[in-house]
Amino acid sequence: MDDRLNKQHLRRLKKVKIWQLFALLLLMGFVAATFLRLNNIGMTQRFDAVKAADETGNNQSIQDRLYDLQRFMSDHMNTDMVNGIYLEESYQRDYKKAYDAASLDSNPNGNIYKKVQDVCAPQFSGWSTVYVQCVTDELAKYPSASSLAASVDLPKADLYHYSFASPVWSADFAGWSVLICVVLIIMIAIRLISVVVLKWLIHRHKMI
Repeated sequence: MDDRLNKQHLRRLKKVKIWQLFALLLLMGFVAATFLRLNNIGMTQRFDAVKAADETGNNQSIQDRLYDLQRFMSDHMNTDMVNGIYLEESYQRDYKKAYDAASLDSNPNGNIYKKVQDVCAPQFSGWSTVYVQCVTDELAKYPSASSLAASVDLPKADLYHYSFASPVWSADFAGWSVLICVVLIIMIAIRLISVVVLKWLIHRHKMI
């Protein structure tokens, strides 16, 4: 009786062709990869939008684009940013404002910044990281600059760095297609294991 039952289960399992499951898995794998790629492209587009807004200097636009990026990443898998996003232009603008304010100071120490700008400004076409380095190097030449720098309200670089988390799984097209792939893999594994076990049971019953 057990032998007949095992054979019936084996016949039923064999009706589900393993190649069909593999073909369906291959198809769904392609679909999942496509949607995962689209998620990553969507993140990249919003990342670029933040950088573009940062260049314009419109703070409201920057905040809006950052919110769009955060919301998209929180709702879609495969949107991780390795190093986050750094608002370099905003940082440089605020850094320049702090130096400009210091250079307008009427006291003798404050004039150090004006002197430094007079040296560095002609060497560079605009405000950049190399310009900041030039300013830093020139300030180091003045003994009083170190104590003065502590009194200047310079922006902190880490306040201009943003990093958002991406979920391991999301309930979007990418997430559901990945889930289907996982289910298919489990089905294939169960099917293969079940066939092997039933064949072994049938063979064992014959040997008894």
